[in-house]
Amino acid sequence: MRYLWVLLLLLGTWSCKTKPFLKVSLKSEKLRDDCKGMDMAFRMNSNLNGERYEFQRCLDADFSKEKFEALREGDTVVLKFKRTGSRQALFDITIDIDSYPRYNFLTIDGETFPIIPVGS
Repeated sequence: MRYLWVLLLLLGTWSCKTKPFLKVSLKSEKLRDDCKGMDMAFRMNSNLNGERYEFQRCLDADFSKEKFEALREGDTVVLKFKRTGSRQALFDITIDIDSYPRYNFLTIDGETFPIIPVGS
């Protein structure tokens, strides 16, 4: 009976190992057909489900999720917005990131920010 408990404890411990992952969701809203008046503010909201980032970007007027790429490089999450050089428009961007293990830096279009979630 004791061996059964030890086996169950070991199985429970092994099943709790979380594998590294990166989940990113993007929401974009076109604000203007030009890039005048872009707000340079960068907002972060941290909770149990990850972090939410809100900011504005000047992107291709026909921007879609297919022109967005998110990847993990060490302790950095890298976000890339592909541009074709066509007509630009101002977009309000909301990005939700859930990642394990925790990341310490966020790079958006080559600009890197240190990330310190609330409660760390």
